Amino acid sequence: LLITFPAASQYFMWEKMRLPIGATFCILTLHFGQWMNRVFNFYYWAWFPVNFTTPGLMIPSAIFLDVMLMMTGSYMFTALFGGMGWSLLFYPANWTWLAPFHLAVKHPSGPLMS
Repeated sequence: LLITFPAASQYFMWEKMRLPIGATFCILTLHFGQWMNRVFNFYYWAWFPVNFTTPGLMIPSAIFLDVMLMMTGSYMFTALFGGMGWSLLFYPANWTWLAPFHLAVKHPSGPLMS
């Protein structure tokens, strides 16, 4: 469902203005809104740590989608290869801020303590 709004804004910006930045613009505004939500609602209102509520980084995926449209000029190839690249770039793009949370867990007395 996350790719539908960038694809729709990409179609509008490409058809009406010939600008291949629709998906990136949509994701940047989405990230701005998500950070406003995280900071004001989770941190200031509920006192939740901000690093527990970070949104997924989708900017490299959106740039890849825009570059695919700019290179191919075809909506069909952009949907096929850009959609595949969108999903394949999601985890590596988030690895930079997820890496510090991948720590070994030491259980107090064996693998399962009940």
